[in-house]
Parts: sequence; C-alpha cells; structure tokens
Amino acid sequence: MNRFFRSPLPAAALSLALSLPLFLALPASAAEVAGTHIDDKASVAGSDLTLNGAGLRTRFMLKIYTIGLYLPKRGEAPLATSGGPRRIQIVTLRELSAEDFANALIDGIRKNHSETELAGLQSRVEEFRSVLLGIRTAPSGTQVRIDWLPANGTRLIINNEVRGKDIAGEDFYRALLRIWIGDKPIDEDLKNALLGKR
Repeated sequence: MNRFFRSPLPAAALSLALSLPLFLALPASAAEVAGTHIDDKASVAGSDLTLNGAGLRTRFMLKIYTIGLYLPKRGEAPLATSGGPRRIQIVTLRELSAEDFANALIDGIRKNHSETELAGLQSRVEEFRSVLLGIRTAPSGTQVRIDWLPANGTRLIINNEVRGKDIAGEDFYRALLRIWIGDKPIDEDLKNALLGKR
C-alpha cells in the first residue's frame, strides 16, 4: 500500500489524531512552532503574503503537524471570494499514512458542507485525494503547501515539487480552508489561532 507517512499508532488513532483537539496554538508573530521555523512572509503567484496565524496539532502528547495560513494581509476574510492568492502550509512532525491524512481532510470538508454543496465538489475532492494517496513516503519535516492561484486553481506542493494538476474553482480552495476555519472546524482553538485571534 502506498504510504505518506508511517506511524507506530493504529490507523484509528491516527484518524483521531487529525480530528481531535489541538493542545497548543500560537499567534502569527511566532517564528517557530514546535521547533519548526515558520516564515512571516510567503510569495504565491508573484504576490507577497503575510502569515495570518499558525498552530500545532497534537494528540496523546504526540506532535502531528504545524500549520500556517498566509493571506495578502493579516485580518482579511480567508473565505471571501476573489481575495487574491492564499496559502495553507503544513509541516509534518511524524509519519502518517496517506490514507489517514487524506480521509481526515475529506471528513473535514464533509462536515462543513451540505449534500448539495458536496455534490458540486465531489469530483475535485476525489482528484485531490488520489494525488495524496499517490505519495509513497515522506519523513517527518515534509512540507505540504496548498496554494490558491487565482489564474490556475488549487495547487498541491510537496517539498517544493508540484503534485498533480491544479484544481479549478475557488469554491474548492474555500472547501479546504473550511477544514480548519469553517463553521465546524477540526478544532476551535486552531481556528482562532489561524485567524490570528490568539
């Protein structure tokens, strides 16, 4: 089976780890989260972005990943349409399976959308999941960037290498953002951290 990360935890525990509470969330001013350097700035599609917020996902005292949200300027509404380029940046802190990681993301999308909305996203969600599952292995410290490029779509980049094709539609990128900052986020504290509220 293709592996994204290997872990000593059972699959059920890993799935839980991706969806249960965050124990530590840090404000955007932090230059380091759990030993991971997080830049204050990023460049996407020729535009300068600013770190809006960042946090650390943990479960059972295990560090899972750090995540940062980059926007054209701090405090903007990340889910607004035509808001310019954006970036979600994840740095893994342990090995996880591709299946658990992908399924946790899809579960987050499902929780934040109606059946009608999901129907419109379904083919693109499956395309994104397929690309994730195609990644065989990646060690702790792997960088996962999910960029929104207004002229192209959603781009997945693993360790500076583009994976799969850009996925069209700003609605799809907003669907991904809702995993962490939607009405039913994977964790409310992490949502607040990414929105720069703590």
